[in-house]
Amino acid sequence: MMKNDLKFRSPTFAERIRGMLGVDFYRLFHTPVFYIFLAISAIIPAMVSAMTMMPDPEGNTMEPLYSNVWQIVAASEPLYVIKSIADYANMNMVFIFGGIMVSIFIGHDYKSGYVKQLFTTHAKKQDYMMSKTVVCAFAMACMCISYLIGGTAAGLLVGYETDVNVGSLLIAILGKIVMSLGWASLYTFLNIIFRRYFGISIASSFFFGTGILIIGAAAVVENLSLPASFLNLFLYGSSVNACLASNIWTLLICIGVSLGWTLVYNLLGTRLLYKSDVY
Repeated sequence: MMKNDLKFRSPTFAERIRGMLGVDFYRLFHTPVFYIFLAISAIIPAMVSAMTMMPDPEGNTMEPLYSNVWQIVAASEPLYVIKSIADYANMNMVFIFGGIMVSIFIGHDYKSGYVKQLFTTHAKKQDYMMSKTVVCAFAMACMCISYLIGGTAAGLLVGYETDVNVGSLLIAILGKIVMSLGWASLYTFLNIIFRRYFGISIASSFFFGTGILIIGAAAVVENLSLPASFLNLFLYGSSVNACLASNIWTLLICIGVSLGWTLVYNLLGTRLLYKSDVY
């Protein structure tokens, strides 16, 4: 009797999630899209840093977009309304590339029939959401590192200044990497919503990744004379707080927001999977 009980024992949560993560990481590392987006994450900032020119304040001559190597990583101060392309073109761009990569990665589950096979055997919906969030967050964190390498190398080759508060720079980098978890949970949720419409899922991930909707809301809030600091927890997933003037509170805010997003979007995604046809 004991042997039969052990033989047919249901796997524990730890066993289920470990198995799901193992499969998803295997698929990630054997998916060309992952490596393509790592390359994109390095090439795009290098091109922006080394080649983009903007008019000077008088509009007479063209000047490089940046003057400091680390401006390609983060803005000089927290941003609530984007004032120039230089404010926007930093590591936050990874969350645009990353959204598209997540859409392709998850979209393949539905196009290939993998999800149907998965959910008709033993997998639980919450395990699927959690595994996809963790694996996609890992992929986006890798893209952040790839971005850092490409952008920094280009800035050094061009000869930009390197003066920076090292502590603030490290916190800014960590803050953006931490936000990968929150962004991955949002993109996973969006792809669950639009699971039958691959093109729309990519478009929605791109749209939210650019932050256009939130930036517009920020402009309205500022025009209403509400405190700009009110947006600390919300604007662009708190990624805007991770800047070259960051401190330990900045990192704590990014951690809190990222975990909050992860909890909310995983709960919503799991509920949606249970309430609707997943195929």
